[in-house]
Amino acid sequence: MEKYNHKYGAEQIQVLEGLEAVRKRPGMYIGSTSVRGLHHMVYEIVDNGVDEALAGYCTEINLVIEPGNIISVQDNGRGIPVEIHPKTHISTAETVYTVLHAGGKFGGDSGYKVSGGLHGVGASVVNALSEWVEVTIERDGGIYTMSFERGKTVKKLEKIGESKKTGTKVRFLADNTIFESLDYEYEVLEKRMREIAFLTKGLKITIEDKREEEIKKAEFCYEGGLKSFVEYLNKNKEKIHPTPIYIEKAGEIPVEIAIQYTTSYSENIYTFVNNINTIEGGTHLEGFKRALTKVFNDYARSHNILKEKDSNLQGEDIREGITAVVSVKVKEPQFEGQTKTKLGNSEVTGVVQSMVNEALSTFLEENPQVAKAILEKCVSASRAREAARKARELVRKKSNLETSTLPGKLADCSSKIADECEVYIVEGDSAGGSAKQGRDRKFQAILPLWGKMLNVEKARADKIYGNDKLNPVIVAIGAGIGSDFDITKIRYGKVIIMADADVDGAHIRTLLLTFFFRYMRPLIENGNVYLAQPPLYKLSKKGMEDVYCYTDEDLDKAYKDLAEKGIARDTLSLQRYKGLGEMNPEQLWETTMNPETRILVKVTMDDAIKADEIFTLLMGDEVEPRREFIQKNAKYVKNLDI
Repeated sequence: MEKYNHKYGAEQIQVLEGLEAVRKRPGMYIGSTSVRGLHHMVYEIVDNGVDEALAGYCTEINLVIEPGNIISVQDNGRGIPVEIHPKTHISTAETVYTVLHAGGKFGGDSGYKVSGGLHGVGASVVNALSEWVEVTIERDGGIYTMSFERGKTVKKLEKIGESKKTGTKVRFLADNTIFESLDYEYEVLEKRMREIAFLTKGLKITIEDKREEEIKKAEFCYEGGLKSFVEYLNKNKEKIHPTPIYIEKAGEIPVEIAIQYTTSYSENIYTFVNNINTIEGGTHLEGFKRALTKVFNDYARSHNILKEKDSNLQGEDIREGITAVVSVKVKEPQFEGQTKTKLGNSEVTGVVQSMVNEALSTFLEENPQVAKAILEKCVSASRAREAARKARELVRKKSNLETSTLPGKLADCSSKIADECEVYIVEGDSAGGSAKQGRDRKFQAILPLWGKMLNVEKARADKIYGNDKLNPVIVAIGAGIGSDFDITKIRYGKVIIMADADVDGAHIRTLLLTFFFRYMRPLIENGNVYLAQPPLYKLSKKGMEDVYCYTDEDLDKAYKDLAEKGIARDTLSLQRYKGLGEMNPEQLWETTMNPETRILVKVTMDDAIKADEIFTLLMGDEVEPRREFIQKNAKYVKNLDI
């Protein structure tokens, strides 16, 4: 990897301000003190090694979760500078860990060409929010160590030996008085390490979890970079062309892009800036989309795929079935918002657009069979979009002609204030009847569904409009679907899926969630979708108030609690609910619909890549990956009704 010829010594470490506020307001620096913030601590230290890799000096990073939730991160980069800093008059390494905004990532003559960390706050914030931190540095022929407690230096940097190696090792224990939990999720960290390895071509990353007797370990290194990333994302999808289209260009703003089309109907474009996942896109995404639309339309015109009378293909037509990863390296990125999820640098749009225009045009000319296959899908998508438009207009006309535009089976609530209203989408007319009788009519609406609905993973939008199972849901929510969806028009602040606690109920929940994810994604992103949790069991006895249990653990606890009150297990009657229809309106209200006593699970989407993978796996056309998933996870299934 190319090494950037910048100095990296004491004079390159700039001090911007102190560290006073971090422990008082940790959320300002790491987002939250939940498990998400806890994982962010790990990412900040790993990112320091990644920045060394981007500069061309680090080839390996090792992450270990030690017993007691101690984190160890070791890289073989240059090692943090150890000489006395000219402004702080303490070692440069101690400065980096004790002064906020002290780092090698500022100014034109900084130690890094590009950087993905929190611009110098990473190391010091981790130090401030840890019970203790130990740092070992190999550099300039020596081994140096220093240690801290809650951001305060307890052992200044000292040389303890000789070494010809270079690198930095950081061990820390997050502060349990700051964080809600110190229990790291191995799968979350593993996923992020894999992602970093994809984005940093040739960097080897290992992760080990030593907390249990059976050690978990994974190793990632991808010489293919983003090509490997796209292949990984599409591993459960049917590909239109076997090898991803790969575009790479060095320069002031290095750009790397990989593209592959599949037979699916969804669009999946992931963008990164300096390895940061820009989930809201930004100027790099804008440049990519503009170029994609122009290049394919120009090719279609010049090769007579689009006739003179034909309209141009729309961007959404060209992006149907695409999986793409766009990664740019920007020296001084400007992000919109504290969480850095949208790139704002205007110059990036033109750089990406120009590069994609040139490289993709050349690729299509050199690979006419691939170009033809992709454009056939684009033209088909265009026809389906037009069919969907006509179907949508037909639905609207039909609605306007009717005396009521709402579905006939919908029992609406009296309030019209969306934030205080909720709609229960209920499986079956029987349960729907109980729910209608048991609800609070002021703010609770009931929409019964019957039969299995369309699996939208295998259908285009034109098949959805007018579908007798999905159209009532679309009309009831009132915000449209797909590119027309407008979150400000939703009629209910909570959309609650209430299905039986059996296999059919799980299938209905999955079908509805697939629909929301593919065609009303902002509804999930905005936190409007919930799953009702009806009880699994009822314990009863004459003269005793019924006890409802929502899990097997609840049932065990209920038996123990009642035993302590002198009520023997064999005197109790146990009912296992197979469906919502078995409950009368009062029971349904008391257990599942009363805001004071009910349990609702909010559907969140922290990881769009993982969500897309799961929906594709469970609901897509490829059978073999689904079979493997079922075989792997069958042992975890409980309460399977046959």
